[in-house]
Amino acid sequence: MAVKEQLLLRILKQALPYLRRHRGQVMVVKLGGEIAANTEALRSLAEDISLLSHVGIRCVVVHGGGPQATELSRRLGMVPTLVQGRRVTDDQTLDVAKMVFAGKINVDITSALRTQGVQAVGMSGVAADILHAARRAPTEITDEVTGEKSMVDFGHVGDITSVNTGVLSLLMENGYVPVLSSLGSDGDGNILNINADTVSAAVAADLQAGKLIILTSVAGVLADKQDPDSLVSLLTVGQVNEALSTGAIAGGMRPKLAALARAVATGVGRGHILSGLQHGSLLLELFTRAGAGTLIVREDDQAAHRAPSTLPFGARTPMTEDAAREVAAPEAGAPEVAPPPGQGETAP
Repeated sequence: MAVKEQLLLRILKQALPYLRRHRGQVMVVKLGGEIAANTEALRSLAEDISLLSHVGIRCVVVHGGGPQATELSRRLGMVPTLVQGRRVTDDQTLDVAKMVFAGKINVDITSALRTQGVQAVGMSGVAADILHAARRAPTEITDEVTGEKSMVDFGHVGDITSVNTGVLSLLMENGYVPVLSSLGSDGDGNILNINADTVSAAVAADLQAGKLIILTSVAGVLADKQDPDSLVSLLTVGQVNEALSTGAIAGGMRPKLAALARAVATGVGRGHILSGLQHGSLLLELFTRAGAGTLIVREDDQAAHRAPSTLPFGARTPMTEDAAREVAAPEAGAPEVAPPPGQGETAP
């Protein structure tokens, strides 16, 4: 047997325990506009989701579209306003959000999935009252740099008050993959812009999903944001919350990690954050020992007790690949293949 064929066989055998473990699970996959705008990245992700779907994993895709909304706003002569990664949404910006989120991006993602043989159904959170929300009241915000406090009116931005995932479950039970944009509405039918990370966490918790996976433009949580090799392989919910409270996590990463921690704390099996721009990263994270991103777990999760969970956030040294392998050791007898460093899928 040729070396290439032997390697392929070993990879497939390593994936087998994970395929058995994940079959029938619900996974919520959230991607941002930077991935949807990248043709190759979107095609690769669609291939990954197609594979998940065809091996019996039930997926819901949730998306935002910040970069596209910003681009269209500027083309229309508007100046976008973001506060700690959250978009201030006035009347004109809400119109842009409806055009971009429920329009172009939703159709582009649905089309990419259809090309890969996935029966994808595009919708917004307004449909079937999936996302019921209330307009956010003016909120006191602390500037991350100066520490100054100010009141911010986010406009037509919603905070989720309830989630109805019945239609999502119905679609998945019949072989469809819902593609959900992050718009919701209140009881009077007013459309509200909701942060897509928050939406993904709420949907995952309501579905009691096995996983919430947030795809971003970086490899995961970096101990040193200037060093792409400083990937932190595993964090507990407590570590994430501590890092959020101390300001160690800033900018657009804050709502992502807050969403993951909240989801895992409220019943989602595990959270993952990884790059959606790396080809095949989703499959590496789910079906290999070392994975491709950062895994978020509860303190009582088996993995948290088998890893150096006291590693301080912000340390310059990431978990070694050997440590990641120990944490992620699959069933006895599974062959060893060395994917990129990082914490991947571990014991159920």
